[in-house]
Amino acid sequence: MTPTSSGEPDEVLRRGELTVIGRIRSASNATFLCEAHLEGRQAHCVYKPIAGEAPLWDFPDGTLAGRELGAYLVSGALGWNIVPYTIIREGPAGRGMLQLWVDQPGESLGEVGDEPEAGPDLVDLLPAGEIPPGFLPILQAYDYAGNEVTLVHADDARLRRMAVFDVLINNADRKGGHILSGVDGQVYGVDHGVSLHVEDKLRTVLWGWAGKPVDDPTLESVASLRDQLRDGLPETLSEHITEREIAALLARTLALLDDPIMPSPDRRRPIPWPAF
Repeated sequence: MTPTSSGEPDEVLRRGELTVIGRIRSASNATFLCEAHLEGRQAHCVYKPIAGEAPLWDFPDGTLAGRELGAYLVSGALGWNIVPYTIIREGPAGRGMLQLWVDQPGESLGEVGDEPEAGPDLVDLLPAGEIPPGFLPILQAYDYAGNEVTLVHADDARLRRMAVFDVLINNADRKGGHILSGVDGQVYGVDHGVSLHVEDKLRTVLWGWAGKPVDDPTLESVASLRDQLRDGLPETLSEHITEREIAALLARTLALLDDPIMPSPDRRRPIPWPAF
């Protein structure tokens, strides 16, 4: 995650003047790519105005922007920094969520990064029977041409931690396209507007560790989140999600610590579609 010039990108997002570069039309709600300018510094960001949110019958409380910020706060409390720097502030179309843009290898936006590595993406569709070492099969399907393919994801510690994060925040929409490889070597998760619900709504492509135990270092981070949810963090989260949702977050945290096994998919835990 690299700003387009030297300087502290967090401060640029908080205080900078926003200029809309264009609309991200693949998004289901109003989503814009912006530049933030502050005292000769600039940073790219994603801007999602609250006024552009389509109402969701199954997420009637709060705003998508508030849930995005809530997911960022949980990521920070875990010490994992999965979610790029996220705030809510005024923008060209009113109050909304701002999130630092993640520069990815081979992109023309921002600084020129490394070229993408050859081989599959972290989450990919591959011809059936051609799964390389280091990848976990998730689903057999057919592509638009009728060819049999397999949905896979990398057996990568960064993704495994993200899968645990999604269990905790009850992420209802972890698509492959919401997983970004930064030029800094980090893996980031974005688009958390449909998370933190009180009901079980986990939908994800990261099922490769279903039924497997959660490792001790990860559980130490989860225990830290539990402690913060008992002392101070709810006050901050309550500005963005409901008390019931905070209680449900704590309950999921305690449940994972009590039974540290990754959940398995069933009819209530499908893969989001499309998967990318």
